[in-house]
Amino acid sequence: MAAVDPIPIFCEGLSSLIHRTPGLQWLGHATSHHAALQLCEQLKPDVIVLDSALDPNCHLSRLLSSGDPALVIITMIRDTNRTQQYLAAAIAAGVHAIVPRATDGRHLTEAIRRAHSDRRYIDPTLAALTARPKRQPVLPKPGDAPKPATARGLMPLSRREYQVLQLVAEGLENSGIAKILFLSVETVRTHVKSILRKLSARDRTHAVTIAFRSGILVTSPDDAHSPAETPAATSIAPSPR
Repeated sequence: MAAVDPIPIFCEGLSSLIHRTPGLQWLGHATSHHAALQLCEQLKPDVIVLDSALDPNCHLSRLLSSGDPALVIITMIRDTNRTQQYLAAAIAAGVHAIVPRATDGRHLTEAIRRAHSDRRYIDPTLAALTARPKRQPVLPKPGDAPKPATARGLMPLSRREYQVLQLVAEGLENSGIAKILFLSVETVRTHVKSILRKLSARDRTHAVTIAFRSGILVTSPDDAHSPAETPAATSIAPSPR
């Protein structure tokens, strides 16, 4: 299994928990969206644990699920996302399990096992948020098309375009993006042109602005970065062999 979380020490603790749990194997973690997509493409985990603060509109969950239907996605939900609307959107995006971010190790490992075996697990403390409200539709099932009310906006970009846009937002030029994603500069240039067209943007800066305003890109959580953080923190961190 692997994790997508902005806090290195949290990932270190999760890694330690997985290493000492029989039957589970730690593959690594990512701290950004494009690194998460790379991690899943390269390491192909069976289960990935995702911080809800990095996916407030469930775009990343949807891209991960569509890229690998067998992947089990577990969202660790923060209090700011603890709403009925978020749970419905997450399930519609392909999330298989939702647990509080403050859960303890025993409950998290049980959630991992239950999600892997049953492909659906909602922590009992969140059960009230999955109850059917009066005069409201039943919560969508995994694989169902998301409804407009459950997200700030639909994702118009492909997986690769999403990765390229993330790196453009980090200030990288086409050559730097090509090196990170193992693509040719011409391929990156083609993706950038497609991004500009799909977002009706004048240039790269305008595309990034539109993406943040529409919720395609999200700012890092307040606790995601410290002043001493280095650029390497946004890369894939594989498990030591």
